[in-house]
Amino acid sequence: MFSRIIGTGRQLPERVVSNRDLEGNLDTSEEWIRERTGIERRHIAADGETTVDLAEGAAREALKAAGRQAADVDFIVFGTTTPDLVFPNCGALLQARLGIRGCAALGIEAACSGFIYALSIADKYVRCGEAKCALVVGAETLSRITDWNDRGTAILFGDGAGAVLLAPSEEPGILSTHLHADGSHGDLLFATGGVSRGFNDPPGRGVIRMRGHEVFRLAVNALSSIVEETLHRNGLEAQAIDWFVPHQANLRIIQAIARKLGLPMERVIVTIQDQGNTSAASVPMALDTGIRDGRIRPGHLVLCEAFGGGFTWGSALIRM
Repeated sequence: MFSRIIGTGRQLPERVVSNRDLEGNLDTSEEWIRERTGIERRHIAADGETTVDLAEGAAREALKAAGRQAADVDFIVFGTTTPDLVFPNCGALLQARLGIRGCAALGIEAACSGFIYALSIADKYVRCGEAKCALVVGAETLSRITDWNDRGTAILFGDGAGAVLLAPSEEPGILSTHLHADGSHGDLLFATGGVSRGFNDPPGRGVIRMRGHEVFRLAVNALSSIVEETLHRNGLEAQAIDWFVPHQANLRIIQAIARKLGLPMERVIVTIQDQGNTSAASVPMALDTGIRDGRIRPGHLVLCEAFGGGFTWGSALIRM
């Protein structure tokens, strides 16, 4: 038994913040941001709009695309680093929104790798017969933990949600997933507060802190390695990949990995210009974008990867 993606969806907040909108508060410019990151604009959640709000919209779009009802869902895995509450977890909150009861619903916190981690878990549940319609979500409201006075991070992050539905299949869909972590680098990319440690910088909430150059170098090395691991595990060369769907963190990182793969950028799904870095939401939203605009079609081989704070990183090789 295998699992296969049968539907995808995404949801973005209505409010759009352009690079020029940031020029007034930061020592930066539209050109500087675009040249160094590839970002031109990002979506920011409205006051009172939550991670689960965005996830619900993405989930309903995925259900519609799959021709399924919410009642069909029998497993939910929700990747986020910006949950609505400490508990109940976002998976359970989303379950209630969808009017579902009884099935397992859990949250996964692996920063930008959260969706890949969640997809790997759901794939195994479907493969072993424990789930027949698994809802996998990556959603974030990173604007809530962004320091809008810190040029190094304020220019990067946005809000959004993506979702996929997995169902059993006699033909392989999710060919393999690969997960890694290295907690020794936790001081390079992190949030400054938490329930156990407290919230002291600034008081009352944590914010994202990042040492960008170190993160860039380690991300390129880790992602290059996991791409090679994924291809080797499946006995494939890079040219067999139809589409590369990377985490949308920085255009330069995406370009560096594509060069190592020997893939032209025309075969890479890039959404960072319009959405910024949406952490766990970026891969499923990029995947949905490529499917809905007709680039990713049934039968195509898709390689997804992500790298995030922790550090965590992961990949998924998918036959659509």
